[in-house]
Amino acid sequence: MADKKPAVLIIGGLGFIGRHLALYIHENNLASEVRIVDKVLPQLAWLAPEFKEACSPEIFVQADASREQHLPRVFDRANGEQFDYVINCGGETRHSQPDDVYEARSCVLSVTLGKEAAKRGIPAYIECSTAHVYKSGSTPRKENDKLQPWHNLAKWKLKAADKLLSIPGLQYCALRLPHVYGEYDPGYFAMGICLARVHLELKQDLELLFSKDVKVNTLHVKDAASALWATAEWRASKGQLEKSDPSVTELFKDAEMPFSFNVVDHNDTKQEHVAKALSEVFGLKVTFTGTLISQLAKMNLDDVVDDMNEVTLQTWAELVEKAKIERPGPIGPFVELDVLKDQDMSIDGSLFEKTTGWKPKYERLDADSIREMVESYKRMGWWP
Repeated sequence: MADKKPAVLIIGGLGFIGRHLALYIHENNLASEVRIVDKVLPQLAWLAPEFKEACSPEIFVQADASREQHLPRVFDRANGEQFDYVINCGGETRHSQPDDVYEARSCVLSVTLGKEAAKRGIPAYIECSTAHVYKSGSTPRKENDKLQPWHNLAKWKLKAADKLLSIPGLQYCALRLPHVYGEYDPGYFAMGICLARVHLELKQDLELLFSKDVKVNTLHVKDAASALWATAEWRASKGQLEKSDPSVTELFKDAEMPFSFNVVDHNDTKQEHVAKALSEVFGLKVTFTGTLISQLAKMNLDDVVDDMNEVTLQTWAELVEKAKIERPGPIGPFVELDVLKDQDMSIDGSLFEKTTGWKPKYERLDADSIREMVESYKRMGWWP
């Protein structure tokens, strides 16, 4: 039947974006069957109560999908049919890892899944990627702008995309995401929020490197989830398309790597917006070092970051102990060298919106967004 709901396989389904995708599908009753695959067991994945049904043990498979011997367990369905959508939210998300870690946990995972999806004739294979792949510029980056990955994580995402584009018959598409935030966020903005908490304890201003105008474009995790679903629907509707097809070259304007869309909210978020939100929530003065001091810091950034982490991690540990938190969550003020860039994370998401009709529901990151995240940490017992 034409109106039959698709069956969906989510790889890395217990990660930050994966669990929100599972929840989005569950709440909107979008799929006939959902299978969540992850290396981590649900009991160890810091799942909040609202995810329990969407990520229930009945639909969960523990497997390493980068290993070929695990693929039958990952892909085979009881009715003998194939999944309609495979959405890969998996891979290494930590920064500052060596090449072999990203190669094994991200690139090999993507390519193994892509080959299997092509072999099984799956109508849509969708990848979560990163927007940290563009050369920084004064205007928001479009899909056909020059690629220049910021760090190892982005470099290996691009290597994976290059390999996926060469797999015959693979009906592939990727989303290049900026800084994704929302409830239970363990990443970039969690770090900033925890730094604010530490500086509140130390009774010090929070000083951010570089200027207030540095762009840190954003996307709410619920919008990331709905965008992934819209991408799967769009890609499945297009069938077999070669990257050399005129419709593809016209859509992506001869981009170096077609079938990758930017997705972003409409705020063009800058450090200034983040500082204002943190200041409002924590009653904290947030300042910027400015360009000159930042240039000096960049010359010795390793030492600057090490010194900062030493103070903040010690204070955070004391706060956690004082609050009698027995099982600290996946949040903290640790600053990764890879995320400190005097470059604009600025992307143009208009092509994706025009092509699929998708629109973000969460227009901007603001003080309410920060409060929402802090409240989610409190509910989980992570917040000191």
